[in-house]
Amino acid sequence: MATLTLALAAAAIAALAWGSVRIPAADVVHILTGNADPSPYRTIVLDVRLPRVLLGAAVGAGLAVVGTTLQALVRNPLADPFLLGVSSGASAAAVAVIVLGIGAGMATTVTIPAASFAGAFLALLVVYALAREPGGGFTTSRLILAGVAVSYVLAALTSLILVVSARADHLKEVLYWTLGGLGSARWDMLAVPLTVLAVGTALLIALARPLDLLLVGEEGATVLGLDTARFRAAVFVLTSLVTGVLVAHSGAIGFVGLMVPHAARMLVGAAHRALLPVAALMGAVFLVVADLAARTVAAPQDIPVGVLTALTGGPFFLWLLRRGRTREEAA
Repeated sequence: MATLTLALAAAAIAALAWGSVRIPAADVVHILTGNADPSPYRTIVLDVRLPRVLLGAAVGAGLAVVGTTLQALVRNPLADPFLLGVSSGASAAAVAVIVLGIGAGMATTVTIPAASFAGAFLALLVVYALAREPGGGFTTSRLILAGVAVSYVLAALTSLILVVSARADHLKEVLYWTLGGLGSARWDMLAVPLTVLAVGTALLIALARPLDLLLVGEEGATVLGLDTARFRAAVFVLTSLVTGVLVAHSGAIGFVGLMVPHAARMLVGAAHRALLPVAALMGAVFLVVADLAARTVAAPQDIPVGVLTALTGGPFFLWLLRRGRTREEAA
């Protein structure tokens, strides 16, 4: 935890210092501590880059925590808010609010987060219903196929909404939601995602023991006193809320919730009381670094961070499938 905290601090300072305008790291530290003289750098660091870094850390941590939780709920190492259609549901609902102009006066603070939560929750319910077998279990193929199918339907729905609106100014906003990005970060939009992240992570850490029980299987968890159906329903609502709020502020950023939990388990094992906070810190570090790369690889052009996470997450997903197949063949 201490090492990851230091890594997050180093990644944040690097993200504040590097960009189209290079700022010495010492000046960044002086600005953050309030010891620097007034300079143009202060505005760049405090008003432009710092909100973006904080939002990236919050989104990365939240997606990692949600991914870790979903993998325990469905007992599948391939579970992820993006692959299971949760991010697509939140994104489609947010796009609908933007294009239809629902609650235009309070869209950023109320309407878009509420719609994103509803879309994420409904998408997760559909995937859960499609993938569930008569005995109540899941298989990798059913879960992934259901998630991919729901994601494609929601992507088509998003395109339909955009075509029907017939307004060119919506194209850039829709592209932002579908690819994911942190460029719109502002101080006035950080309160909601940071609060939801803190409360959601605290609640999930408090539920660490029931999550551990699910790892032994449905029947074993029931024998040990866990009402699995009610517990899954409650945690599905909680993870949908966290995902919806995060997607409402960053768009659909994929594969963070798939890769980070596996890396965290390599460090601390599968016990969720330690796994969840470690995954949160690793997710924050990963997305801050990914966003830094997105800003600097093709500077001054800003690449959507979701493109970079997909470029790294796609091969990782294929590796997981290959590893699972190798284990099945060995068995």
